[in-house]
Amino acid sequence: MESWLAWLVLAALLGAAELMTATLAFGLVAVAALVAAVVGGVGLGLPFQSLGVVRPLAVRHIRQPPLLRSGTSALVGRSATVVEEVTAYGGQVRIGGELWSARSYDESQVIPVDSTVDVFAIEGATALVHPRE
Repeated sequence: MESWLAWLVLAALLGAAELMTATLAFGLVAVAALVAAVVGGVGLGLPFQSLGVVRPLAVRHIRQPPLLRSGTSALVGRSATVVEEVTAYGGQVRIGGELWSARSYDESQVIPVDSTVDVFAIEGATALVHPRE
């Protein structure tokens, strides 16, 4: 089988996989395989068809900033100020101007008022926090 034909079949399979998953991961590789098929079709050898063609796309994709987080997941990792003493059973913190119910991530810790804490996770409408060290 000609190498360009193999790349074309691979591009079609990856394109179909992208349509089923919609993650854009298979789509990027499918486009690279399609480019390799075109390069192979014009008569250039396998080294030109392989990672030499894909590398610029991969490097650009890796260097992109991570996706922006939104909603409650954007609060994870932020700092907060304890407004009402936080224990394993409850308390209250201020995260970016908003009041949130909170619990201590470590069940044995009691975190006093005015302490700075980090948000470890959000469970429903409750922030799991631990003291900043």
